[in-house]
Amino acid sequence: MSKIFSKFATSIADLSGRPGAFVIAVTLVLVWAISGPFFGYSQTWQLVINTSTTIITFLMVFVLQNSQNRDGKALQAKLDELILTSQAQNKFVGIEKLDEESLREMSRTLAEKAECVEDAADEKAERGQASV
Repeated sequence: MSKIFSKFATSIADLSGRPGAFVIAVTLVLVWAISGPFFGYSQTWQLVINTSTTIITFLMVFVLQNSQNRDGKALQAKLDELILTSQAQNKFVGIEKLDEESLREMSRTLAEKAECVEDAADEKAERGQASV
């Protein structure tokens, strides 16, 4: 069942992200809006668009969340593989499971290290230009 839903979710997410899907949605809304005078802007006429959009939104939440979860897990697996096969620190494998405060602290530490590396690179560039 999970495989079938994953294939379905991938297909629907792919189709719903295309320009044609947007054009169809806009067309349907325009047809609905134009039909208003013919139905006297009745409550039933309003209920059609409200119910339709609610149902579509409700179902798309699950489809898109499934696709996003799989994409995130695949990306994380790729990053973990790069970390494990490089000289990067293995402590970064699995950090997506840390709590928010731990992630912020790690991000601050990495930003500080990045500044140090940037400063060192700037100094090296300045020395290289001075010797020319």
